[in-house]
Amino acid sequence: MKPTESNPHPLRLRKKHGEGQAIEATAADGARLVRAQSLRNAVMVSLITVTLFCIAWIMLTSALNRVFPWMTIVLGGVLGTVVRIAGRGVDWRFPVLAASMAMAGSIMSNVVLAASTTAAEFSTGTLAILQAVTGMTWPVFFAEVWSVADGFFAVVAAGFAAFLAPRRLTRRQRYALRLWQEERPAK
Repeated sequence: MKPTESNPHPLRLRKKHGEGQAIEATAADGARLVRAQSLRNAVMVSLITVTLFCIAWIMLTSALNRVFPWMTIVLGGVLGTVVRIAGRGVDWRFPVLAASMAMAGSIMSNVVLAASTTAAEFSTGTLAILQAVTGMTWPVFFAEVWSVADGFFAVVAAGFAAFLAPRRLTRRQRYALRLWQEERPAK
């Protein structure tokens, strides 16, 4: 029995995916999707996000007098989201950018947070501590401040950022992008 008949099979599930009509999309629609992406916007927004995250994490730590190392996972989620919104990327560059910015942001925010807590102990400013960083400071930082947990949280943040960074496409948009990719000459 066909499901269009008045008495369909009682065990047949209702179709939720459409009527099987061809998707109306062209390679020109795919080209518009590619032209809409902006790596420059994604880089700028991710730099701003990492900077604001460092400030927010320092404020939270000083307000509660407690360090939350898992906050870098939040950074990864936020970075992936802002790269998706600002970059509107449909290719591999945007997840790679988001993941690398999440890793770099995790390290940078931990450095700034350590400088902030050190500055509070010595009654000086965070920028004064950061300006006093030398080549001999880094081994001490990675031996005493950076832990395995921080590395784990940085990797998880990079994974979240990479997962959330690509633009979410509809079925029609994905088909148009595939048509555009097939139309391009092979390099």
